[in-house]
Amino acid sequence: MRSYAIGDVHGQHAKLVGAHELIAADRARTGDAEAPVVHLGDYVDRGPDSKAVLDILIAGLADGAPWILLKGNHDDMMRDFLDPIVPSGEAARWLTDKVGGRQTLASYGVSVASLRAADRLRKEACKTVPSGHRDLLETLRPSYRRGEVFFCHAGIRPGIPLDDQSERDLIWIRDEFLLDPRDHGALIVHGHTPGERVVHCGNRVNLDTGAGYGGPVSVVVIEGRAVWQLTPDGRVPVRDVR
Repeated sequence: MRSYAIGDVHGQHAKLVGAHELIAADRARTGDAEAPVVHLGDYVDRGPDSKAVLDILIAGLADGAPWILLKGNHDDMMRDFLDPIVPSGEAARWLTDKVGGRQTLASYGVSVASLRAADRLRKEACKTVPSGHRDLLETLRPSYRRGEVFFCHAGIRPGIPLDDQSERDLIWIRDEFLLDPRDHGALIVHGHTPGERVVHCGNRVNLDTGAGYGGPVSVVVIEGRAVWQLTPDGRVPVRDVR
């Protein structure tokens, strides 16, 4: 059972296009046009063109591409910012430098000068961000399971059945998951915590290679529980580092 997975994107439009090109080349080698491509979330923030990233995802789904789109914490914060029901103080955290929401708004042509109040930015964003983009953010999935692999953005809470995981843990958890060596009943494929390379820890595989900080958008192919990173030179095995 073959699946593809793409790590955190963070507004890196060209790098996402490159990841899909690597998948297309692997499909050509295998003759498999149907294996799903699981996107692990964090499509927006920090990078230069979050709008174009969401445009790609929407267009692919409209064309019938076998894509699964998972929710990342940054995508959820953007959704909250565009939801008038969410209190303004909670929504405004998306605009902080650490998160990177201002870069996302700039990709839509919203002026993000530092002196502009968060409430004014919010009103303009609600008028400027296309309804199709808001709809996409509302429909992102918290997780996806296929065969021996469980895909999510951040990880899972150890000791809790996979079907009972909370959405908050699936998009936010870190150390409780990352430091736990137990088998979780499936290979957990995730992003969220950036590193210099794709890492296979036996019970989990981390695909976040720091696109939000100038690193690559990494892509793998998984067959059973075997994992290969896709490169311009073909497949490279991702070895278990335990």
